[in-house]
Amino acid sequence: MANGPEAAAKHNPVGQPHAALIDRQSLNLPNLITVSRLFLAFVLYALIDIEGFWLTAAVVFVVAAATDFLDGYLARRYGQVTTLGRILDPFVDKIIVCGAFLFLLEKRVDFHSGVNAWMVLIIIGREMFVTSLRGFLERQGVDFSATLSGKLKMVVQCVAVAASLLSLSPRPEFLQSAAFVLVRDLLLWAAVVVTAWSGLVYVWRAAFLLHRPTAQSDK
Repeated sequence: MANGPEAAAKHNPVGQPHAALIDRQSLNLPNLITVSRLFLAFVLYALIDIEGFWLTAAVVFVVAAATDFLDGYLARRYGQVTTLGRILDPFVDKIIVCGAFLFLLEKRVDFHSGVNAWMVLIIIGREMFVTSLRGFLERQGVDFSATLSGKLKMVVQCVAVAASLLSLSPRPEFLQSAAFVLVRDLLLWAAVVVTAWSGLVYVWRAAFLLHRPTAQSDK
């Protein structure tokens, strides 16, 4: 659930104690959905590791990715944005996507997943850098919440992972066709390009905010 620091600041003005990380309000449906996505991530990793259940793995991944949009919508729609949710949601997103790329990296025996080490390096490197950048800026009181480029990056990554999982399945046969493999490879390349582009957008945005004299006073 993408929630900017401005929402939290309204409830936690400067100089006043912050709300507890886990309280009754944190035990809500959006946060439970987020936790269920973390559970689905480990189910996905098990399916990839034991092999032979590629279609099931693709379905599990798609369901898990869909809950990312669901929990955020419910939290905003019903005013259930919490500190715990703001921490868990991006963490779980990175666990399931980066973890999926890592597990797919080693699948090169019978069928190739299409995922290469340099792809994983760019994707995980970007996530680590932007997370560190966001943490630094938000400690300065700057709103550095997710932008359209970040959301687009997440969508393209999810589509690419799903295509990679499907390409490992021997049935139906068209999933092993040259045409589908080409589509998969294009999606993986697109995921890497959009990921890198998104990272550059965040760097440019951070540089602008850091050089703006009123960056802290008007947030």
